[in-house]
Amino acid sequence: MARTRVRTARIASLVALSAALPLLAGCGGEDTSASSGADHKAADEKPVVVATTTWEGAFAKAAGADDVTVIVPQSVHHAPDYDPKPSDLAAVAKADFVLYAPFEPYAAKIKEAAGSKAKLVEVNLDNDPAKAGAEVIRLGGLFGTKTAADQWKTRLDEEVAKLNGELKAAWPGGRSPAVVTQVFTGWAGGLAGATTVGRYGPEPVTPAQLASLSAKKPAFVLDNAHMSTGTVLPESGAKQVKIVNYPGEDLDLLSVYRNAATELKKAMNGA
Repeated sequence: MARTRVRTARIASLVALSAALPLLAGCGGEDTSASSGADHKAADEKPVVVATTTWEGAFAKAAGADDVTVIVPQSVHHAPDYDPKPSDLAAVAKADFVLYAPFEPYAAKIKEAAGSKAKLVEVNLDNDPAKAGAEVIRLGGLFGTKTAADQWKTRLDEEVAKLNGELKAAWPGGRSPAVVTQVFTGWAGGLAGATTVGRYGPEPVTPAQLASLSAKKPAFVLDNAHMSTGTVLPESGAKQVKIVNYPGEDLDLLSVYRNAATELKKAMNGA
């Protein structure tokens, strides 16, 4: 997703919201000198995680976290445009970890406003199977849930191999299709075993790019459903396929791969 400037008014609103939550700043008789909420956890107790979106939340769940709260509703496609509520700050204040992405610059302000002792963790949101698996393993190490993370990584590898085989069987004419991908949908091209001949975004395609990408005669354009700019290569003959990066409210990251495979198979069967 593209970087989005956070309005000063929104930052100010977060600080104002924190005034309504005095108990969350660590006041009272309890000792709050520990470096993070996670330090108070028993060895066998799983962490409390707050994730800015379902994407980070799905990574946390895959890594073995059971108690995951998502701040930004799934209906909000552009997370940096979301205005946090007092209940969001309350959730952050109780968390051991707050997961965010670099394009969500308000995450640190949420933590600051809530007076949270949580560890702020930047997540590499990339659904490329190798990168996603590595990130889940890393988070499992932070959470103390490495066994669960390893088990999920095994399921990911099995699911990707299965879907890749199904997609290759659906190749039009039995040949790897040429595709153009958006910068955040390249993983879907890899899942299909497609041949990537060009890439665009996150900004809209320029006239020069349009001419260059169309000249490569791609069969498909893998568009990003969360930041679509409309028809990317009009009059090129390429079929546009909408790829969704964010999981649903069930925080099932594997469903993202299944759903992408379904859309790709539909497109290839109709080619």
